Amino acid sequence: MSSPDTCCGLVPYFKVAPGKLPEFKAIVARFTERTSSEPKCMYYGFSFDGDMARCREGYDDAAGLLAHLDNVGPILQEALKIAEITRLEVHGPAAEIDKLREPLAALGPQFYVLEPGGFRR
Repeated sequence: MSSPDTCCGLVPYFKVAPGKLPEFKAIVARFTERTSSEPKCMYYGFSFDGDMARCREGYDDAAGLLAHLDNVGPILQEALKIAEITRLEVHGPAAEIDKLREPLAALGPQFYVLEPGGFRR
């Protein structure tokens, strides 16, 4: 028997300012280094399409996602000087999403509630 899936995913999309991609990628390396020590981080990585970047990240639960945002806050502020978040998605089961709605409201994310019945290995 498996335990309930509490995984919360965060998917920010960034548009990097013209000519700033190398600087942004250096910041990405710092994001990744800092995040690698987070005990509730399940996966983390960036992908790129030209000057567009997407971070694919997952945490054990809502608390892990919020701890991550606290951990990388100063780096995020630096990144936002050369890139803008064009879209922010938050994915997770309803009970975990409910814990994130208020703390993340100022960021204007789109919340996706995981439909019961899926599985994670």
